[in-house]
Amino acid sequence: MSRIGKQPVTIPSGVDVTIDGRNVSVKGPKGTLTLDIAEPITVERDDDGAIVVNRPDDERRSRSLHGLSRTLVANLVTGVTEGYTTKMEIFGVGYRVALKGQTLEFALGYSHPVIIEAPEGITFAVETPTKFSITGIDKQQVGQISANIRRLRRPDPYKGKGVRYEGEQIRRKVGKTGK
Repeated sequence: MSRIGKQPVTIPSGVDVTIDGRNVSVKGPKGTLTLDIAEPITVERDDDGAIVVNRPDDERRSRSLHGLSRTLVANLVTGVTEGYTTKMEIFGVGYRVALKGQTLEFALGYSHPVIIEAPEGITFAVETPTKFSITGIDKQQVGQISANIRRLRRPDPYKGKGVRYEGEQIRRKVGKTGK
């Protein structure tokens, strides 16, 4: 049995969970999220009102989807109650970010500014010209937008310039030594 999959997902007050066959819908103070559960996995409520994720057998596919499905349901509950935030920072001379409406405008050393529009459910906040954050209720969407922004200018292993997650340690390389 999966150690993660066998733990029930507790539902805090103010959160409404609807299970309709393979669809799990979670509604909370920050919004509503839905999830389609993969084929062999079943989801149900127990006597305490918590969500229990079950698998029918011990096949490899069922075992791999068991813990995943439980974690995805737990992420829905956390998302509609607390939300998710990713903080990022920019290093490099002349590299900066500015918030214009609901778009981020980056100056990353290219000949043109790079503009990123906020998709539905995502909000951007800029603390300083080199620090910003991405907030939303869907963990996967927040992580994907963060990865896309980091990909605009990956941190350089020689000088450390680029966009990185806050607190991320960049593995530095030693450059060539001149004569």
